Amino acid sequence: MKVSVLGAGLMGSPFSLRLLGEGHEVTVYNRSSDKLTHLISKGANITTNPCDAIANSKIIIMMLSGYSAITEVLFSTPIDMEDKLFVQMGTISPNESRELFARISRLGAKYIEAPVLGSIPEALSGKLIVMVGGSLDDFNYVVPILDCLGENPILIGDVGTATALKLAMNQLIAALTTAFSLSLGFCMRNGVDTEKYMDVVRKSALYAQTYDKKLKKYLERNFDGASFSAKHLNKDVNLFLADAESLGMDCSSLQGIAKITAQAIKQGLGDKDYSAIYEIINPEVN
Repeated sequence: MKVSVLGAGLMGSPFSLRLLGEGHEVTVYNRSSDKLTHLISKGANITTNPCDAIANSKIIIMMLSGYSAITEVLFSTPIDMEDKLFVQMGTISPNESRELFARISRLGAKYIEAPVLGSIPEALSGKLIVMVGGSLDDFNYVVPILDCLGENPILIGDVGTATALKLAMNQLIAALTTAFSLSLGFCMRNGVDTEKYMDVVRKSALYAQTYDKKLKKYLERNFDGASFSAKHLNKDVNLFLADAESLGMDCSSLQGIAKITAQAIKQGLGDKDYSAIYEIINPEVN
C-alpha cells in the first residue's frame, strides 16, 4: 500500500523503516531534511512539503509532536484531503483528537486515532501495542498497515477512547517511575543493599517490568538514549491533568509528579530518558 508518514522523529522514523521493510511504498515528510537522509537508502520518498506527502498516499500516518504541530501542518495552508484516511498516532488529548476528527471530516477526509505503547525496538520489530479509536470500517481498511507495527491492533471504541487509554497508560508510567525512584532512593540512603531490595520487589505483587528495565540507568545515573523523553512525559502528564480535572477527578498525586517533571526540564534533563526524573527525586549526595 502507499502510505505517507508525517513526522520523522523518535517514532516516525522507525515506523517508516518498518513499513518499508514490509514492502509498502512510503513517503516521509519532516520540516527539516536532516532527519530524512537515512531513509532514502531504504527506499523512502522524502519531502519537506506536507502537501506532497498527503498527495502521494491514501493513508496518512501522523507522528507529529503534538496538537499544535498537527494543526500547523494540516491547516496552515490549503491541502486537498478528499478521500484520504488520516491516522493520528502521537499523544494528544481526547478532546483534541475529537476536534481533529471534526475538522478533517469537514474537509472530506476520514480520521482515526491509533496511539501505541512501546518504543523504538518494538516499532522496528512490529511488536507495539496499537490502540485504535474510530469507525469499524476505517479500522478494517487500515489494519494491513497497523498490523505491520503491532500484532492484533485493538479497536477500543469511538474517536477519543484510544487517546484516553494512551494517556492513562502514560500517567501510569509517570506514577510507577516516581514511586520506584522514591522507594529505591529511600532504601539506598538507609543502607539497604540494592540487590536485596530488588529481590524483595521482584517476589512481591508490587513488581513491574519497568523497574528492571530502568534500574541500570538509576544506578549509573546515565539517562542518555531516550526512548521517551522527560519533556514528553511532562507534556503527557499535563494533558492528562487538564482532562481528568475537567472530569471532576482528584489529581493531587499527579500534580506533584507534574512539578517533578517540570523541574527535570529546568535542570536540563528534558531531552534525557524520562527516568531522569530520578535525579530530581533522589539527587546525588556530594
